[in-house]
Amino acid sequence: MASFLLGDTVTTKRTFIRTLIALTSAFTLTLGAAQEPESSMARVQRTKVLRVGAIAGAIPYFNKDLVSSKWEGFGPDFSESLARKLGAKVEYVETTWGNAVLDLQSNKIDAMFGMAPTPARKEVVNFSDTLFDNTYTAVCKKGFPTKTWEQLNAPENKIVVDVGSSHDQLATRVLPKAQVQRLENSGSATLALQAGRADCQILVILLAQPLLAKRASIGTMQIPTPVYTAPVSIGLRKEADPAMQAAVNAWLNEVRAKGEVRSVILKNMEKLAGVPASAFPPEIKF
Repeated sequence: MASFLLGDTVTTKRTFIRTLIALTSAFTLTLGAAQEPESSMARVQRTKVLRVGAIAGAIPYFNKDLVSSKWEGFGPDFSESLARKLGAKVEYVETTWGNAVLDLQSNKIDAMFGMAPTPARKEVVNFSDTLFDNTYTAVCKKGFPTKTWEQLNAPENKIVVDVGSSHDQLATRVLPKAQVQRLENSGSATLALQAGRADCQILVILLAQPLLAKRASIGTMQIPTPVYTAPVSIGLRKEADPAMQAAVNAWLNEVRAKGEVRSVILKNMEKLAGVPASAFPPEIKF
């Protein structure tokens, strides 16, 4: 009798342990599923809302009309096009270039148009395929001839850039012999050029053209050879689910095939920056 009871007790304990393990595993799986963040695509499909970062005064990328509060620029134009493709509407979340990466990481926005895919950013956010290539230029004081980057790369030449920018990275790489001064921001670099403390400022063409449209007296724009460009993409949240990145790239392939990227950029350059399409040299491609 005692032997029977002992065996029954052992069996009961084994059954209990198996049940406990099974329940623990099920709870762990359920908890893991509950903690798994909702993917960008799943959230857009559920809410029918695409959250896009927008920056006030970042013409021609973004501009907020002070009267209507409507967002303009090629960022909003592209956002609306993508949202239609996804069956959603756009919700703009005001940010800055400096905070956009953090906003993607913290799931405040789903996409950021006009972001450069630098190696450091690629560590923490995903990127679409290239939206367009932004050509590097040299805005130089009048009478300062330059046709090549090698001509600029001379000890007597004074070049200004905004520190930490893609302009800074290019100057570091191709102008090691020149006197490169790195200032706090693009505006400070422009003031140095205007004051005669520099010969040239390195700028991408979508910033150089609006500058010269407002301040034609500051100098002339050159596109030194060889032509260098900076890829511009769409920043996305880094996540395991590739659905959003795949959908954005599929949309991008469609609009590029239709020539809509170039037309949207040129339309906003003229409307917001006062730069007509004819101002862009034929070698500039978008």
